[in-house]
Amino acid sequence: MNILFRGGRVFTATGEFAEAVLVQDGLIAAVGGEGELARLAPAHDTVDLDGGLLVPGFTDAHIHPVQAGLERAKCDLSEVFGLDAYLTEISDYAAKNPEKAWIDGGGWDMAAFPGGLPHRSQLDFLDRPAYLIQRDHHAAWVNTRALERAGITADTPDPSDGRIERDADGTPSGVLHEGAMDLVGLLTPRPTSQDLDAALAEAEQYLFSLGITGWQDAIVGSYAGSQDQLPTYLSAAGSGRLRARVVGALWWDRTRGLDQIEGLVARRAAAEGLDRFRATSIKIMQDGITENFTAATLEPYCLCGGTGLSYVDPGKLKEYVAELDRLGFQVHFHAIGERAVREALDSFEGTDPANRHHIAHLQIIEPSDVPRFAALGVTANLQPLWATHHAQMDELTLPFLGDPRSSWQYPFADLLAHGTRFCAGSDWPVSNADPLQGMHVAVNRTEPGSSVHAGYPTAQTPFLPGQRIDLATALTAYTAGSAWINQSPAGLIERGRPADLVVLDRDPFELPKQDIWTTQVSLTFVDGEPVHQR
Repeated sequence: MNILFRGGRVFTATGEFAEAVLVQDGLIAAVGGEGELARLAPAHDTVDLDGGLLVPGFTDAHIHPVQAGLERAKCDLSEVFGLDAYLTEISDYAAKNPEKAWIDGGGWDMAAFPGGLPHRSQLDFLDRPAYLIQRDHHAAWVNTRALERAGITADTPDPSDGRIERDADGTPSGVLHEGAMDLVGLLTPRPTSQDLDAALAEAEQYLFSLGITGWQDAIVGSYAGSQDQLPTYLSAAGSGRLRARVVGALWWDRTRGLDQIEGLVARRAAAEGLDRFRATSIKIMQDGITENFTAATLEPYCLCGGTGLSYVDPGKLKEYVAELDRLGFQVHFHAIGERAVREALDSFEGTDPANRHHIAHLQIIEPSDVPRFAALGVTANLQPLWATHHAQMDELTLPFLGDPRSSWQYPFADLLAHGTRFCAGSDWPVSNADPLQGMHVAVNRTEPGSSVHAGYPTAQTPFLPGQRIDLATALTAYTAGSAWINQSPAGLIERGRPADLVVLDRDPFELPKQDIWTTQVSLTFVDGEPVHQR
């Protein structure tokens, strides 16, 4: 079947724009002028761009679709903000699901609570234990019943990779940070294989509606009470149900060392030969987040002290990464604090750039480390949506980072100036999965208008505006850059590539910069076949 895309502009992600694209049998056959391509294929179907923009399918380089799909089916707090709104959602969910032994779900925001901390007593109206994961997935809010079910008391020690928040008398307050989440999370009901299959299917269709045709699942394994998703991906890819192009980042167990590598090699091998899924990346979470002071910093936090946590011993990290690199794995780091970023960069010294290693989040980078990304061939995996004056930044981050460290956050322009390669992602369900919202922030460093919902606070003062990047760079990161990280054949509009294509309802390059967020996806194609139509 021949399809001619015409009537707008084409962003090829190769550094050039075009007028039209011809697709034949699922592949891009030609890119050029409309008349020329029409002569190449006299018999063709036409997709009228209607003045919009044709772009390569987006690839999200750091995302958690199965977890997101599960959470959307549970008590979902992600679309509301504030204690009253949360309690209303929780009450309604409990009333509609009297048969459930636990009230579980998540999506609450630390900025909705004084000091960023809810309390167990706020959930003690429930007749069941409750386990609600924070929006960033680095903490859980539980009630007294859940603490009792887990046997957590004032005498329970903090795990080495987490913290039990406590009242003044030492009684657990109802917030479990990082590794402490498992103390309760592992007691919650386990999803069935059917639940996981349904979650992936729903997530894929939702991502198609946002133009996302590929992704890297940033945790394939068991973490914070979540189920291992590898069997789900193997089943979906093996049966042909999975249409997106996916790489799984296998979870590095931070309580173990080199002894786990044999198992990781076996997990990678289980996906060999599959068309739509490969397990070729390893996810190492090196620290936590700034808001609960677990992000690894070089100097103590202001007001509260401490320098956060390095989850993997930096003295051993280089040995682990060297062995993974030797075996041909890509290493995908979570690094938020400037010490964690430096530890990750140090571990990449001497590795093979062909393995396409990358570091995600990169909230704080000490300026002398910025040039090291390009020098080492390490890709910066951006989550641009976080680089704004949102409440969590202004109330729970800036006062504790102080100067000059606050000015080291999300230094996109500095990284670009040193020749750093970019990819981009959302960390959904931690934040909005829509790539166009992330691009808006990358260009403006202000909140997109669509982020305002149910009282959620927003601000339009640019956050470190000197770190803005241009739209072409941001769009390339979400297309060619992230596809490159996944070693995907998609991500570019050029002859011979798969026709994973997205039609935008308008051309964001022709909009005022502050209106980029208004752009929406009209059509999404995978291998030249429509998978979403608005």
